[in-house]
Amino acid sequence: MVHQGVIYLGLDAGGTACRWTAVDAQGQLLAQAQVGGFSGMSLTSEAGRAQLGQALHELAATLAHRLPAHRVAGTYAGITGVSDPQGGLALELAGLVAARLSTAPHQVQCHSDMDIAFRAAHEPGGGYLVYAGTGSIASFIDGDGVWHRAGGRGFVLGDEGGGYWIAKEALSTIWRREDEWPGQWVESPMARCLFARMGGSDWASTRQFIYGQDRGEVGRLALAVAEAAELGDAEAALLLRRAGIEIGRLGAVLFRRFGPKPVVAAGRVLLLHPLVGQGVRAGLPAECPLELRQIDPSTAAAQRARRLWAGVV
Repeated sequence: MVHQGVIYLGLDAGGTACRWTAVDAQGQLLAQAQVGGFSGMSLTSEAGRAQLGQALHELAATLAHRLPAHRVAGTYAGITGVSDPQGGLALELAGLVAARLSTAPHQVQCHSDMDIAFRAAHEPGGGYLVYAGTGSIASFIDGDGVWHRAGGRGFVLGDEGGGYWIAKEALSTIWRREDEWPGQWVESPMARCLFARMGGSDWASTRQFIYGQDRGEVGRLALAVAEAAELGDAEAALLLRRAGIEIGRLGAVLFRRFGPKPVVAAGRVLLLHPLVGQGVRAGLPAECPLELRQIDPSTAAAQRARRLWAGVV
C-alpha cells in the first residue's frame, strides 16, 4: 500500500523526451521514468504547444499511476531552450506545468537543461561541467548562483566535438575525397560504416539524410565513426580524439576565466570510444583534475526541488 505523502519532482526535458524523477521528503528516490519531450521552442508554434500539452498530460497520468495518493510539493525543471528562469518563456512553462500537476505556479521553477546537468556534477562554485551529446557546451554555476558558459552555440556556429560535429566532419572528409577519387569510399571503413547507417553510398542518400533528418539522427552517425575506429580506421580514430580535444577546450576556457577547478566530462559522446576521453584530457591544462562520469540531471533536479520547497539545507 502506498501511503499518502508529498513528492518533489525533477524534470530533464528536451525536444525528444522528458525524463522525470520523484523523491520523497527524505530525499529517497520513489520513481523515475520518461515521457514525451518538449522544449522552450514548443511555445512558438501550434504544433509545439500540442506536443507540450501531450507530454504534460502523459507526465501527470504516469505520476498518478506510479505514485497514487501523493501530491507534488515542488518541481524543478531543466528545459532545452530556456535561459532565464524569470523570463516570460520560463514563467509560462512553469504555469502550464503547475496547472497540469495541480500545484501552485510558485511551486514550479523552469531553468536551462544545463543548469540541472551542472548540479548533477557539482555544487555551485565547485567545478566545471563539459557536456557533449548531439552538441557540446561547458557550464559553471558560481557561488552566487550565476550560470556561465562556453560553447553550446548550435550546429551552425559551433558545437565542436558533439555528435553532429563528428558526423559532419566525417562526411565532409569522405565526400572531399570522393570529389578527387570517385569510388574510393570502398577502401574506407569509416565511409562504409557511415553509408551503411544512411542506407546508401551515393550523394543523394547522404543529402537526404543530412538535410532531411533532425539533428539528433544526424548526431547518431557518430556511432558509425566509433564503429570504424574499432575496425582500425586511423582516420576515424583521429577524428574521435579531435572531438575530445574540442570538448576539453571548452573546459579549458572556463578554467582560464574562473580559475583552477576540477572538470567533469559527461554526455553520450564520451561513451563512443576511449579516444574521446583521451582527447578531453589532452584539451585541458595538465594541472586540471578531470573525471569522466555520466550524470543524472533529473535526479539532481528532484533533489534541488526538495531543497527549495522542503526547506532542506
